Amino acid sequence: MTTLTDLTIAEARDGLARGAFSAVELAEAHIAAIEKARALNAFITETPARARADAAASDARRRAGTPGPLDGIPLAIKDLFCTEGVLTTAASRILDGFRPTYESTITAQLHAAGGVMMGKTNLDEFAMGSSNETSHYGPVENPWRRTGDNRPLVPGGSSGGSAAAVAGRLALGATGTDTGGSIRQPAAFCGIVGIKPTYGRCSRWGIVAFASSLDQAGPMTRSVRDAAIMLGAMSGFDAKDSTSADMPVPDFEAALTGDIRGLRVGIPKEYQVDGMSAEIRNLWDDGIAWMKAAGAIPVEVSLPHTRYALPTYYIIAPAEASSNLARYDGVRYGLRVDGETLDQMYENTRGAGFGREVRRRILIGTYVLSAGYYDAYYIKAQRVRALIARDFTEAFKSVDLLLTPTAPSDAFAQGDKSNDPIAMYLNDVFTVPASLAGLPAMSVPAGLSSAGLPLGLHLIGRAFDEETVLRAAGVLERAAGFTARPASRD
Repeated sequence: MTTLTDLTIAEARDGLARGAFSAVELAEAHIAAIEKARALNAFITETPARARADAAASDARRRAGTPGPLDGIPLAIKDLFCTEGVLTTAASRILDGFRPTYESTITAQLHAAGGVMMGKTNLDEFAMGSSNETSHYGPVENPWRRTGDNRPLVPGGSSGGSAAAVAGRLALGATGTDTGGSIRQPAAFCGIVGIKPTYGRCSRWGIVAFASSLDQAGPMTRSVRDAAIMLGAMSGFDAKDSTSADMPVPDFEAALTGDIRGLRVGIPKEYQVDGMSAEIRNLWDDGIAWMKAAGAIPVEVSLPHTRYALPTYYIIAPAEASSNLARYDGVRYGLRVDGETLDQMYENTRGAGFGREVRRRILIGTYVLSAGYYDAYYIKAQRVRALIARDFTEAFKSVDLLLTPTAPSDAFAQGDKSNDPIAMYLNDVFTVPASLAGLPAMSVPAGLSSAGLPLGLHLIGRAFDEETVLRAAGVLERAAGFTARPASRD
């Protein structure tokens, strides 16, 4: 018999509707799972009392005949989303002790849909990282292990805590944020589904900012259908967010028709990067074959400015971060380290409060925005970003979506790349271009590496065409037949 923690969101929704179990029973099963799996360090803050209260309220609504679309579903919330009265840290010492007096739009929408909050998940500090090793609260462990090797693996980043929680059966779904791949890469490393919607589809209000022109919230789940269900609850116009798109929210779940006959699928030749492993190349070939067998038409396309995406991203994102993180000064909230002068207090607070990777990115960002370098670096990067976006526009004149690998490798061991920032940044090579263009993109688990670890395939769609991305993802999911899961460590 399937245990309650092994259910998908869709299965749990149906079971709750049938009365097979209650929301309280579902919450209790996940509370026990979280307590048992604390070695993963997936959560910064557990909220069992809140979960029990949310679940009891959900059961009452169901008895009254007024359940919401996510009523009773246990969800994990990345600790980048402000939650009223609940510790919100962005995994940084500088925000330790911060309990917001307001709720982010996304978490408010999930609560209104009936979601049950299990806790706040760990992440790379201020979402800056690709391995979830930069958190002030320690690294997250991937629930997976290499065959014959018990070394702890990274779950990917920055949404590694959310990915580990979903893969480890600690929540049925989780929120993530994606700036350059921070939903999709950890989804691939942990063998789950993750979608970054179009920039503006989901409100950014109440999310701790990293790079404001790139940050976008999205769901992380164990199936494509679950991602569609969660995305529907998370999407919508928000007047409090100036970048929110005033567009109707489609029925994403209804888009999962399984019919992609005649769909033109672009295969970007520039994504065949130097050093790509044979198993990543073979998985990509498998994905192309699966799409073709379902009636889609593979078409080679060119995105000529792809090779400039990473350097462009690592100019623009740190520049925006250096501006956004200027607000953390020890004056209004969070950590304060006193000094003899106001300037010294600023320096002491920021020096003690920010970790090494955050300080590195602030310094890079401040440098590229400084007098004499602004035109040479930041303005030039913005021009290249426009060219990258134009490449996608041109490609979508002849194809309906693009298929690529999600990441250049499977999950690596903790510590393997910690002292090599360039090697770490290269993890985002396939995900960054879609972020710079603001396009919807999704990772689907599609196979195992020779080490027995998950590998993902990556779909990129036109702006605000998440429906086509989800429809194609559903076909890939069914063709791949990915049913592997992390081995139990009882």
